[in-house]
This record gives sequence, structure tokens and C-alpha cells, in this order.
Amino acid sequence: MDGGIADWVARRAARRPGATALVDVATGARHTYAALDTRVSARAAALAGLGVDVGDRVALLGENSGAYLEWLFGAARLGAVAVPVNHRLAPAEVAHVLGDSGATVLVRSTTFAALAEGALAALDGPAPTIVELADEPGVPVSGTVDAYPAAGDDPCVIMYTSGTTGVPKGAVLTHDNMLWNAVNMVTAGPGIGSTDVTIAAAPLFHIGALGLSALPLLYAGGTVVVVPSFDPAAFAALMADEGVTTQFLVPAMWAALTRLPSLPPQPSLRWAISGGAPCPVTVIEHFTALGWTFTEGFGMTELSPAALFLDAADVLAHAGSVGRPFMHVDARLVSESGDEVGVGEVGELVLRGPTVFAGYWNRPEATAEVLRDGWFHSGDLGIRDAEGFVTLVDRKKDMIITGGENVYPVEVEQVLHRHPAVADVAVVGVGDATWGETVLAVVVASGSLDPDEVIAWTRERIAHFKAPRRVEVVDELPRNATGKLLKRVLREQYAGHAEAVSR
Repeated sequence: MDGGIADWVARRAARRPGATALVDVATGARHTYAALDTRVSARAAALAGLGVDVGDRVALLGENSGAYLEWLFGAARLGAVAVPVNHRLAPAEVAHVLGDSGATVLVRSTTFAALAEGALAALDGPAPTIVELADEPGVPVSGTVDAYPAAGDDPCVIMYTSGTTGVPKGAVLTHDNMLWNAVNMVTAGPGIGSTDVTIAAAPLFHIGALGLSALPLLYAGGTVVVVPSFDPAAFAALMADEGVTTQFLVPAMWAALTRLPSLPPQPSLRWAISGGAPCPVTVIEHFTALGWTFTEGFGMTELSPAALFLDAADVLAHAGSVGRPFMHVDARLVSESGDEVGVGEVGELVLRGPTVFAGYWNRPEATAEVLRDGWFHSGDLGIRDAEGFVTLVDRKKDMIITGGENVYPVEVEQVLHRHPAVADVAVVGVGDATWGETVLAVVVASGSLDPDEVIAWTRERIAHFKAPRRVEVVDELPRNATGKLLKRVLREQYAGHAEAVSR
């Protein structure tokens, strides 16, 4: 079906024009599908007026808002490609995303004007045109443009994810990727329909909030309530006030809700889903004790993101597992030779289906490394039981997930190696009750070294969530006979287990 994701809004506007599509909590605005369709067309017209054409990249830098989604759909209506930018990155990191994607326009909010200016100052190449994300009060949004008939395999969004080389890579997600991911979500658990309501509370620059929360609801004709930030007490009250029926949050957010003195009754809530990192069993038990239908999903940017799903009936009985594949995902565990391993044997998780991304932006070698023989090679090692439930036991890439944010240790290590008092360093994840994992740097010092100063120094150079929360100083790092760093030894010493994934 031509038209891409922008056509979802147009079709919903034709079928149920008066149904509520977006609620913007910050502005108080409530937009029907007819109004949203008009606003998306106006955003597209504004971009076209700046010369944006089919295939051009439009970067989005801002907090969650209704306007953020309007610009994303507006870019799609032109056949342009949206590039959501993580506003927690440092200016140089934002500059890399802008430069690597070749964004010609940067739509940014006033909140992150300084970050945008810093990024442009660090940009080596043409600077994108700056556009204000939010409207001026009282000024109507207007303008129309002919919709581009986007094909299913046309790029829709480029989501940047950290890479093993320390340089973020842009995962190209097509319109069909988004469509089939929405179908996966609509058919998961109790399902999603046109009467459902959710809150987009996790950042929309993440594929989790975008792909598990906002887009599936709008595809189904439901209502997306958008909040600029997450405050546990205010969020819980908003869930009750708006009659939320289905909700995605990362584990750290769910955990924050368990610490509230009291949680307002949620009579409308049909089911909840946790994703982005392993959810602590204590958190799952808390909500199931309240009678909630609580589920858990495992995904990745390259899968748009829904990959495996742990249903409510299994979430406690199979605690520690990441579940079984979504409806339109095939999953296998394979050996180094590519042969499927048996029950209980460790293999690499590989996935196939219409949600698998098109590849990494302008990185054919990196794409060829992970897309082989029709399967996406995740780099995660796992085992499956006789019922098909997959449990991850290690990560080839040693990725750390802290509060739903992906951190690749090599990126942090490269920064720490530049510290004048650091002779050698290894970064690993350690379990944390609040964030799932936190970043630990194990350092060999070349002189006098203050751990707190190292943490502060690192935070000046990369995003705070990537910087270590703890620094341990040692005489030497454990290595094998060939000099390869033994991170399993460090995890055993500092986290109490050798595996990179724990629960």
C-alpha cells in the first residue's frame, strides 16, 4: 500500500475524523484525527517551502510533544526521512548525527536551542536550516502540499544507535518496517484498537516509545497522550485522568511507580508492557499483585523494535526469559557455523521478518556483517527451552542498558583513554535496582587519580548516561594469553556474575 505512515493519519481522518488522536499535556491541546491530518499537511508544506524533497533527512531535536509527532509525519508525507536525535547527547555527538545523516533541516525546540547551537558549532560540513518545533501562541498552523506516494521499502526514519566502534550508526527503518511493527503490537497480548489510550512518556527519540507506544496507537486509530517528561506521581494521576488502557514504559519508569506512597486506581488499564531492558521480577510482582495484566517485550532498533514477547501468563513463570517471537517475527539460535542449536544450547539470536531494518545508513560493510542469508544477527547469545522461550545469557557486544538507554562500553572506554591519569580501562555494566544496569569503569592509573574527578571529566565529553557512575582503580586488568580483555572476570568481581545480561 503506497503512502507510508503519513497515510495512516489521512485514512483515520477520513474514517473517524472526530476521534481524538493527540493530547498534548504541555499545551493542553487536544487534536482530532481531522485536525492532526491538517496539521501534518501544514508541517509538510513548511518543510517543502524550505526545499525539503523526497529522501531528504529532517532531524528532530526536542522533548516529547504533539508537534514532534506532527513534524515526523509531515516529513513522511513529503517522502522525506525523519532523524530523531537523542537530546541527552553531548553537542559533538549531536553534530555527528547531523553530519552523518546529512540532515538539511533541524527542527528543534527552544529547550534545546543551546544544544543545537553547540552541535552546529562542532559540525564539520554544511549546517542544516533551523526550524522551531513549537508554534507561536495564537498563530494557526496552515498550509497544504500534495502527499508523496511513499512505497513500503522507502526509508521512513533513521534511528541512531551506538556501535561497537564507538561511532553511532543510523538504522534505516522503512515504512513497511513501521507498518508490520504496528501490526505486531496490535496483535500482541490483549491487542490494541481504536478505543485505546496511551501516554507517550518515554522519549520519542527512542524506537521504544515511538515503535511500541505512539505509532501503533495511531495506526489503530487510538489516542496518544504526550508528556514532555516523566514525573512518577503526575504520570500515575494522568493515567487515571485520561483513562489509559495500554501503556509502555521502560523498567526504570515502572520501578519509579512502585515507590509512590499510593498509586491511583487504573480501572481503564487493560494491559501494560515493559521493554528496553530486563524488568526486575519484583516490579512485575508489584503490578501483578494489583491485578494488572503486565507483559514484557524484547526489542532492538534494527527490528523496529518488536522482536520477542513475554505474555502476561508467562511473565512470572518464565521470569528471566525474553519470551517468544512476535506474530510476524521468526527467531532462531544458531552456532558460529550458522546451524540451529538444540534446546538448552547457547547460540546467537538471529531474526527474520518484515520488521527487520533496511541496513545502516551509508555503512554497507556494517550492514553486510549483520544481515546475512536473510537473517539479522543480533550479537546476543541465548538459550531456548522446550517451549520456545528464549533466555539471553551474554552479549557479544557487551552492551549495557541503563534506564532504557543503550551504552556500548568501547565508546566510553575510548573517551576514558584520553584522560591523562588513565593508563588502561575497561567498562562493564553492573546491576542496579533503579536503572537495571549502571556503568562501571575499572581503571589502571598512570598517576594520582580521583574517581569523582574522572566521572565529572567524562560527563563533560559524552552524555551523562554513558559516563561511569562508579570508578574502581586496579593494578592491572585481566587479560588472556593473547592480550584479550576478560570482561567476564570483571563482571564476576564487581557484579557478582559473569554474564553481561542479568535480572
